[in-house]
Amino acid sequence: MQATSRKIVVAIGGSSGSIYAKCLLDRLVSMSDQWDKVGVVMTANGKYNWELELGAFDPQDYPFDFYDNKDFHAPFASGSARYDTMMICPCSMGLLGRINAGISQDLITRAADVVLKERRRLILVPRETPLSLIHLRNMTALTEAGAIICPAIPSFYSGAATREELALTVVDRVLDLAAFTPPETYRWGEEDK
Repeated sequence: MQATSRKIVVAIGGSSGSIYAKCLLDRLVSMSDQWDKVGVVMTANGKYNWELELGAFDPQDYPFDFYDNKDFHAPFASGSARYDTMMICPCSMGLLGRINAGISQDLITRAADVVLKERRRLILVPRETPLSLIHLRNMTALTEAGAIICPAIPSFYSGAATREELALTVVDRVLDLAAFTPPETYRWGEEDK
């Protein structure tokens, strides 16, 4: 498949579940023929959790453009840059609530606001339990505004043997929702016979 000039944003929020973010970045590396640009932005808590859960984070490990969360000069802070998809993985409930309220206080919330106002694809991957009524109402409002809520709930029917394989059951769903074709993903009913 040829790159289709797709420009996407990956935001890494501050909730636990850095394995999902790492698997998403790794998967995008393996799918470099399906995108033209990937901009990555991470909250301070996102970096903290990555290092707590996975070890040191080094942007040099990835061929993406990394931006500080206070950098409002990043191209995807404006709709004119035409980034077509934003994936926030994982997404804390605080971040989700700020996006729902339209509070553009940093690059992630500004970019999410841009994606929604431009009627482009915003996919939020919350990783929280249990959910309060406030969380549910925020998710409902964002869904009504055009966002896609894809909770980090792995599927167990794929027979995943490692935590990475289990996390990929969520990441590959996110990539499907973003109109990508993840390689070698498990699909129900398509087992090798």
